Amino acid sequence: MKAVLLSGFGGIDVLKVGEAERPRPAEGQVLVKVVATSINRPDLVQREGKYPPPPGDSDILGLEVAGTIAELGPGVTGWKVGDRVMSLVGGGAYAEYAVAYASHLMAIPEAMSFEQAACVCESYITAFLNLFLVGGLADGNTAVLHGGGGGVNTAGIQLCKALVPRTKLVVTANPTKMARVKALGADLVVDYTTTPDFSEAVREFTGKKGADVILDHVGAKYLAPNMNALGYAGRLVLIGVTSGIKAELNLALMMVKRQQIIGSVLRSRPVKDKAAIVAEFTKTALPRFADRTIVPIIEKVFPIDQVVEAHRMMEEDRHFGKIVLKVG
Repeated sequence: MKAVLLSGFGGIDVLKVGEAERPRPAEGQVLVKVVATSINRPDLVQREGKYPPPPGDSDILGLEVAGTIAELGPGVTGWKVGDRVMSLVGGGAYAEYAVAYASHLMAIPEAMSFEQAACVCESYITAFLNLFLVGGLADGNTAVLHGGGGGVNTAGIQLCKALVPRTKLVVTANPTKMARVKALGADLVVDYTTTPDFSEAVREFTGKKGADVILDHVGAKYLAPNMNALGYAGRLVLIGVTSGIKAELNLALMMVKRQQIIGSVLRSRPVKDKAAIVAEFTKTALPRFADRTIVPIIEKVFPIDQVVEAHRMMEEDRHFGKIVLKVG
């Protein structure tokens, strides 16, 4: 089968389109004929050799697939060959065929294209998991999202507007994306290039109360302003460390304000845990895609042969929403 392979670890020059062995579904899995996948930041980190796949998962890049079921593995019920599905995968999405656990599948709504479906599982489930299931965001709260033009954060804005419409959203973004972030539904957009300490803007916006939930992928550089921006009993959900892994923390202030810092990763969670998350997303959020309340935002669709250009676009931060890779 056709697949994107790595000639080593490093920059975009290590990406090669070639032939790989077609996988076979094991117990509880299905084989998906991939029509489309999307580029996610962890793909770039894995390409650089810093984010290996979980044991047993494919070392081919790609964390989500949209396509049709080509084969059912042993013990799979409730699905049939030909069904239009989208799914999280631990790896292997940059290929013509990929295996997925049946418990991680979602039926693609009739009104949704394969390209749109390829955007849902990694970014929207990550945002849903960490804002609502982990962060406990409730309607009427204030949330802070960082990097407003990225896939997870545009997904977060859309999910908040659809599921908790009274929630106030503060989003940090670079100046080239601020207008689009505002148009998407952010109540306050802060230019992080001129205001690296966004905490005062958050506190002023909330009348000194502070935010209830902050979703952060930046890490060390943002720890101090995140904690200053967080209100009493607020939750900082950390899903990335792009700026580093070490920072100082005022433990006394954290204790007095009863704040929580919660680390969260989706990819390495056990199969059963992911199944429960997918089931909750299917029940709570997927209907909002089916009725077109939420429509995935696609910057560009690249054919698989242009995977280098797709990775370059993400590296250069020239996208708003998702970058899709058309496979089949």
